[in-house]
Order: sequence, then C-alpha cells, then structure tokens
Amino acid sequence: MSDDERRAHWDAAYASKGEEGVSWFEGTPAISLDLIHKHAAVATSSLIDIGGGASRLVDALLDEGMTAITVLDLSPAALEAARARLGARSDQVHWIAADVTEWKPERAYDIWHDRAAFHFLTDPDDRAAYIERLEAAVTPGGHAIIATFAPDGPARCSGLPVVRYDPAALADVIGASFRLVEAITHQHTTPWNSAQAFQFSVLERVR
Repeated sequence: MSDDERRAHWDAAYASKGEEGVSWFEGTPAISLDLIHKHAAVATSSLIDIGGGASRLVDALLDEGMTAITVLDLSPAALEAARARLGARSDQVHWIAADVTEWKPERAYDIWHDRAAFHFLTDPDDRAAYIERLEAAVTPGGHAIIATFAPDGPARCSGLPVVRYDPAALADVIGASFRLVEAITHQHTTPWNSAQAFQFSVLERVR
C-alpha cells in the first residue's frame, strides 16, 4: 500500500465512523496515562504520540499541565478532529501530519507513545524505518511506550493485517538500543462491545 493509499484509508475511517466509532476509541486512555505518570515527570517531560490521530490522550495531558506535546499521525482528518475538539488549546500542541516511517525527527523526546500504530507495519523495511526514527527521537534514559495487539488479539484491524506481539518479541524487534522494563496486558472493549487483547510494553533507551 502506497503512502497516499494509507492516508486515504485512515482519512476514510474517520470520515465514515467518526472519532467515537472507530474500534480503537477510548474515552479515557487510562493505561497510557498510568504508564506515562510512572516513567515521566508529566509536567516537564516532552512526549510524542505516534499515530495519535484523534486520541483523547492529548486532552488529558494538557489537563495535567504538560507543555511539550507532539501528536503525529498519517491522517490529516484525524488530527483535524482532535484540533477541533480542543479548540484554542490545540495551539499548545505541535501537530505533524506524516508517515512515521518517512518522518525526520527535529528534536528528541522523553516519552515516545504509540498505541496501535507499530503493529500495522507488516513490511520489515517499514519496521526498520520506524525503529530508526525511534532511536533518533528518544533521549538516553527516555522511554518508549508501545501498545500492540497481543498474540491472542485480532489478526486484522480496520480491514488491514497486523503483526501481533508479546512483550519479549516486541523488545527483540525493537533491538538492543532499548530494554524492556515493564509490560501490561489489557482487554480493550470496542464501541460495539467486542474485546481486543492488547499488550503495552515500556522500553527504556539504553544506548
């Protein structure tokens, strides 16, 4: 799938289903917030939300006083939904419409957060490009919080195939620049009350 096709796919998903109709919608991203609180001084840390789209994580972080937030997503429509929801507060956030596998980080971050973007990278070259950006963007001692479908989770999402991981397999793919420091399993409930098995891995940048 080309970049234009990917962008069109995700724009169409938001246009047809709305922010609260997509399977990954969370009214309160509780696990992400708990892990961010545990591994970052929230008000002073810098964070990038990869594939953040219209997620409400940014709302919660702004409520807590975080001042260095970046949201990156392939879909301009998803980012526009978040900006419209936030209103004037959206000016406090740096928004990037880009494919993470082609994006060039311009700064470093204390926290890299990715809930359900990495598992869509089924091509090894795309995964390698993602990891290259991850290594370039996370400060030494910083953390990557990456959530994917667990081994017993769905094999597809939004009509696309995914790669499922357990924490050890994810850490192995990410490589020696990071070490696994925490992992949590989670059953996400979709807006239509079906269950999806996720795993959240926290990886610390060690070199």
